[in-house]
Amino acid sequence: MPSISTILVFLVVVHVGYGVRYEPNWESLDSRPLPSWYDESKIGIFLHWGVYSVPSYGSEWFWYFWKTGEKRYVDFMAKNYRPDFTYADFALDFTAELFDPNDWADLFKASGARYVVLTSKHHEGFTNWPSKYSFNWNSMDVGPKRDLVGELASAIRSRTNIHYGLYHSLFEFFHPLYLKDKENNFKTRDFATTKAIPELYELVYNYKPEVIWSDGDWEALDTYWNSTGFLAWLYNDSPVKDVVVTNDRWGGNVECKHGGFLSCSDRFNPGTLQKRKWENAMAIDRYTWGYRRDVTLADMLTMEELITQVASTVSCGGNILINVGPTKDGRIVPIFEERLRSLGKWLNVNGEAIYGTSPWVYQNDTVTKDVWYTSKKNSQGSLDVFAILLQWPDPGKFYLGSPTATQNTTITLLGYDTPIKWTASAEYAQGITVMIPAIPFNKMPCNYAWVLKLQNLAALPLYRDFDDYYTGNT
Repeated sequence: MPSISTILVFLVVVHVGYGVRYEPNWESLDSRPLPSWYDESKIGIFLHWGVYSVPSYGSEWFWYFWKTGEKRYVDFMAKNYRPDFTYADFALDFTAELFDPNDWADLFKASGARYVVLTSKHHEGFTNWPSKYSFNWNSMDVGPKRDLVGELASAIRSRTNIHYGLYHSLFEFFHPLYLKDKENNFKTRDFATTKAIPELYELVYNYKPEVIWSDGDWEALDTYWNSTGFLAWLYNDSPVKDVVVTNDRWGGNVECKHGGFLSCSDRFNPGTLQKRKWENAMAIDRYTWGYRRDVTLADMLTMEELITQVASTVSCGGNILINVGPTKDGRIVPIFEERLRSLGKWLNVNGEAIYGTSPWVYQNDTVTKDVWYTSKKNSQGSLDVFAILLQWPDPGKFYLGSPTATQNTTITLLGYDTPIKWTASAEYAQGITVMIPAIPFNKMPCNYAWVLKLQNLAALPLYRDFDDYYTGNT
């Protein structure tokens, strides 16, 4: 039996271990382990929804482009609205009368997404919750007369196991306090201390988001926003301190360097393994984030293009955050719904190769193009490798240059019951020749991006800690 002193020492160690506190500096904040749910989730849905959804023309930056003289927007307003029309007048038509948060939650569940990030406030400053820091410029005082953030939070949490997150823009295009601070070279901090940061505290206390996706940071340094002070509170003392994840947009000197995960630039997909956990925030609309009436079918990613983004992102250790823009009346239009439901159908067949996976030694095949790899430890402790084929090969021999077979190797096609035959490479020490069968079209497990599951391959040098593969340690 251990002595009383040994037990006391153990209890002190345990208490200290669980009592880690993060200091308001990047070295300390960056040392916080990323909550495991985020890396395991892989797939998220992004939602850009605000007053810009009313004109629904050009971009969610509509107000800025109009007021700074962008001809296309100036002409649009001159042709369609009275001369004294203001941007604030659009808010009256941000009605959300067809917004059913339960329908949205059911759609996101069907898409296979494991987390959702709703825009709580974009650069226009309009808050989708009844913020006491945004009088008469929020969704309860004008427009919908509803707490959009709160309603979706309740639906997501009552109907799904999806993690709920919020996007928040730090700066606002034309807020007078922000413009004054900017004029003073950000030596004054009135906007940050009375508007932006208080909103973040309000969101955390009221809605307990598990993702805080910050943006609108780039004109000022992190010291103007007191980003490290807020994040230290978030990680140490907030009601979501153990589960929340954050991105890297906390100041013009911070992006792609510090934060919980790296989002870097919009549509960030480097195509190679990164040293830290990262996210590809992208949109089904190739050119913008909010809903726009002037969109064309050619502007939308095809399912083949979307799955390519998913495969290449996850293979390289990233998460993918897929954006759709709802309409002013609260609908997710059929083209977006179709893409999300089709993604869900694909994941129903191939999710084993996506959720909870880690990068393999190779991300792309060394010989055959359009093949991306992921891997996952199975219940026996050995490694399963998944080859995601973006193009279905012709029946016959198909060569994979990266795997090395053993006598116990098996290959299956996810969603297809018959094992796939193979032979070891006759010419090289590495590589497998896969015998692609002639599968009838009505027996194909999916319509794009087919996944081969390779088991009992020869061992290759792997990452020492798969939970921390993104540190780059091998």
